[in-house]
Amino acid sequence: MKKIILACMVFLVFFGVFRMPAIAADLKEIKERGVLRHLGIPYAGFVTGTGDGLDVELTKLFARYLGVRYQYVKADWGTVVQDLVGKKIEVRGTDVEVLEDAPVRGDMIANGFTVLPWRKKLVSYSKPTFPSQIWLLARADSKVRPIRPTGNIQKDIAFTKTLMKGKSVLSVERTCLDPDLYNLSSTGATVIRFAGSVNELAPAVLNHDAEMTILDVPDALIALEKWPGKLKILGPVSERQLMAAAFSKDAPRLLTTYNEFLNKVKKDGTYLKLVRKYYPSATYFFPDFFPKQ
Repeated sequence: MKKIILACMVFLVFFGVFRMPAIAADLKEIKERGVLRHLGIPYAGFVTGTGDGLDVELTKLFARYLGVRYQYVKADWGTVVQDLVGKKIEVRGTDVEVLEDAPVRGDMIANGFTVLPWRKKLVSYSKPTFPSQIWLLARADSKVRPIRPTGNIQKDIAFTKTLMKGKSVLSVERTCLDPDLYNLSSTGATVIRFAGSVNELAPAVLNHDAEMTILDVPDALIALEKWPGKLKILGPVSERQLMAAAFSKDAPRLLTTYNEFLNKVKKDGTYLKLVRKYYPSATYFFPDFFPKQ
């Protein structure tokens, strides 16, 4: 009888009837494993795709701080959250539905990851690592003129959105550039849900694929430096935003330790040195965010 029960249990486990839940590793498990898996998406100056970037260098330093080996795990915007939390998800604007289990592929997300309400329902964010905002950009030869700042961000956003009426505007779903986050459908614009990567938005506008695009500040700064005199900022589409590293809610000790590490590299000047390396103009646009050194 015992042999029959044992055989049934083996059969059920083998064919997946008994499924272990997908649980992320916390600090203890990562130290035992000896590897920190960094989920990153090639994006702007955070993850360049060539082995460096602001978040790549920070995460390598964090792995050294933990005394473990660093491992980069390439991800994409559509599945990076599920790769961290072990659940497939369906995003609908500012809301999200949790679906079935998925493999856990990494221990933290770091690639200029914007803090968004729907993401906060699924992940725990570190202390802010970079400031951001959503801007509207067009080609420099566009007849549309930038707004005149009023000193009131809500008025500036409203004025910027009026510039979209009758224009084609690029956006990217399931990212900080998702058009539903900023109610772009109400502007009278032809909103194009771009199928390419976020890094390709500025080139698409320069190629006349659309008249305008929304971009977050880091990517906009990279684009303005890469194509000087070819693009212009028309105005803000959002209030100030923040970027941070993201961790599974099942990994509180890892999050706490990362925040301790972040405080250390900000105090000793390492963080600011890296910011100036990848975003030399960031301290000009956001002087209140960066440590004074």
